[in-house]
Amino acid sequence: MVEIKVLGTGCPNCHKLESMCHEVVNDLGIDAQIESITDMEKFMDYGVLLTPALVINGEVKVQGKLPLRPTLVNWIKQAAK
Repeated sequence: MVEIKVLGTGCPNCHKLESMCHEVVNDLGIDAQIESITDMEKFMDYGVLLTPALVINGEVKVQGKLPLRPTLVNWIKQAAK
């Protein structure tokens, strides 16, 4: 199972990133757990200073911007291997 965490304060881009993750996981048929983390103290556990941020299987993939959909698809596919 792929573990996906969206770190953000609840801004529109944070919600968009979480939505994108759900769409990609559903489109690919991948078993994943998607969690939204809004507690800023927990952001520091990942060294994240900018939101939105995306953590896949414990690895920070991006922070401070939205990834392109093809990039997100690639990251999730790689994590599911």
